[in-house]
Amino acid sequence: MEVIPAIDLLEGRCVRLYQGDYAQAETFDENPVSVARQWAEQGATRLHVVDLDGAKVGHPINLQAIEAIVRAVDIPIQVGGGLRDRTSAATLVKLGVQRVILGTVAVEQPDLVRELCQEFPGQIVVGIDARNGLVATRGWLETSQVSAIDLATQMADVGIAAIIYTDIHRDGTLQGPNLEALRALADKVSVPVIASGGVSSVTDLLSLLALEPVGVTGAIVGRALYTGDIVLKDALRAVGQGRWQDVPPDFGSSALA
Repeated sequence: MEVIPAIDLLEGRCVRLYQGDYAQAETFDENPVSVARQWAEQGATRLHVVDLDGAKVGHPINLQAIEAIVRAVDIPIQVGGGLRDRTSAATLVKLGVQRVILGTVAVEQPDLVRELCQEFPGQIVVGIDARNGLVATRGWLETSQVSAIDLATQMADVGIAAIIYTDIHRDGTLQGPNLEALRALADKVSVPVIASGGVSSVTDLLSLLALEPVGVTGAIVGRALYTGDIVLKDALRAVGQGRWQDVPPDFGSSALA
């Protein structure tokens, strides 16, 4: 299973939110490029980057930081946050981003998702962020009346590469992933599902690994990596392929020491 470090950008800084609350942003590093390099050096096979400013206003804001990250590492980058038109998606692809994550438009403009899947095959991912089973939109500031499972089944038919499922109530809390919701969603779709939100330990990752047979192929990990509760190299040894073969073990160390 793929373990994907998250880099959340707010005003150019690497931060983590608590349950998606912008008022509870904690800065972990002023230099996201340095963070990206460290995750790549520790064996990450992919990075998950979120433009939090972009998610709030509806168009990319942290393009300079995203481009710098793409240039700094030699692993694929997937980016989401405020991508609500073709121009925004195309701009990221042009910068070298491998996968573009669409959220709000999947609810509000499903035809646009289909068109982008045709234009950028294999590069469009839909992020489904759920609050009590309903899809949240516009940087998690609004909650729709669309169920996460209904949106997942609809999007799975338009050619997307994967679904990223986030349980907002678990995000940034270190309380563990919502395994029941993940299983229910993965059971309904044929595309890969990537778990996000609440992963606090290698034990949580092993629990997600047990869902791999139903289609959960990856896990995005944020706060636990920054606090040192999870050491990326150890997580990759436990559940994933990674690039850790050339990295010496460092059990118990802080991820960003």
